Amino acid sequence: MKIVRTFYRNFEPMKYSLSDRFSSYVKEHRLFRKGDLLLLAVSGGADSVALAELCFLSGYRFEIAHCNFQLRGEESERDEKFVRSLAERYGVPLHCRKFDTEAYADEHKVSIQVAARELRYRWFDELMDSMEPPVWLLTAHHAEDNVETLLMNFFKGTGIQGLQGIRLKSGRIIRPLLFARKQEILDFLKERNLSFVEDSSNLSEKYTRNYFRHTLIPGVRKVFPEGEHNLEENLRRFGDIEILYQQSVERIKKKLVEQMGNEIYLPVLKLQKMPAMRTVLYEVVKDYGFSPSQLDDIAGLLTAENGKYVKSDAYRIIKNRGRLIIAPLAGEEAGYILIEEGTNSVRFPQGKLTIRRKPWKEEDRISSDPDIALLDASNIRFPLLLRKWRQGDYFYPLGMRKKKKVSRFMIDEKLSPTEKEKLWILESRQRIMWLAGLRIDDRFKVTASTKEVLEVYFTRY
Repeated sequence: MKIVRTFYRNFEPMKYSLSDRFSSYVKEHRLFRKGDLLLLAVSGGADSVALAELCFLSGYRFEIAHCNFQLRGEESERDEKFVRSLAERYGVPLHCRKFDTEAYADEHKVSIQVAARELRYRWFDELMDSMEPPVWLLTAHHAEDNVETLLMNFFKGTGIQGLQGIRLKSGRIIRPLLFARKQEILDFLKERNLSFVEDSSNLSEKYTRNYFRHTLIPGVRKVFPEGEHNLEENLRRFGDIEILYQQSVERIKKKLVEQMGNEIYLPVLKLQKMPAMRTVLYEVVKDYGFSPSQLDDIAGLLTAENGKYVKSDAYRIIKNRGRLIIAPLAGEEAGYILIEEGTNSVRFPQGKLTIRRKPWKEEDRISSDPDIALLDASNIRFPLLLRKWRQGDYFYPLGMRKKKKVSRFMIDEKLSPTEKEKLWILESRQRIMWLAGLRIDDRFKVTASTKEVLEVYFTRY
């Protein structure tokens, strides 16, 4: 018993150096191998200088890339000069590029932060493409950066994926310092007697991240001293949760989503019965450029009338016949095209429709040209829907009081298989008005009481 007590009295936990932890972290997560080429993104700040030193001490093969965004005058030139001296110290190749960041931001209508990110990562990709693989881009994001990103994503509403913070490995980009705290990095630099440069813009709270770093997180720290540590632990748990979450989402998508060419069909009834319906809906639509702020409008489509829609920059979600249809905005790619009131023309794969509304007089004549449709405007409600025909469609051919399936009508008209494939229809409120270039629906014909018509011309390509 005496020996055991002596052992515990004299025992002190072993303290591992940052260099040892770095090597272990790389091996544990299999981030890269000894012979791989590492391209280090080095700004000259404390984090990137530490990354370069750690790679040097570990014997990894690396080169340095530095971006001069020319945003801080002499300070930007000072940083470039410092990084050049760092590359000389390690005896490694240096890649340096000057960017006219402000001009890029003005031209592309983006913030300076977004411009800098787009410019640097585009250039990094070009550099890596010119090198013999395997080559990896290493950035010096650390644990506090990860916590800041987690909180920023949470407030932006990026969903459970954003709660993972910064991904350790994304494509060819690796962040091997996510395990390290800022103070550990500073202590390491002091031990190694290494200098670094300070970026004065890091103190400005006009940048979102700096507000979180200098104001929000210090305020939280006063109330919850262990708050950052707890968030770091949560990040690990969120990563595991996200894996299980994605597995479940993919299973649901397979049962729910139907792909039809360039379009996605979602059955409304199935969605309405789905547990966690809003979450499932968001997971489907986010891949098409829809934001969390649009989710209420998209969910509202489930009970909206046909023809209602919500759009992103490249896609539109249309409510039609018990389905939500996600279709590209470009008419050449979509099988569904919405026509708003006031639209003068619309293009689609088979040609162009020219539309005009005009008064109708009893003495006016109706054209016999099948490529011209005269429709009683009083029966029409916008938006109209121009779409490809499908099995089950029916209409009332002009002059008939009974409905007829479109498929049967095409057989009677002796349309070839190719002509059938090219048929588009124009409808209003789920009622077919016109088989474009063939026949209008009797319910929309001009009558003695017609006061106004919608005249539609079909120009074939």
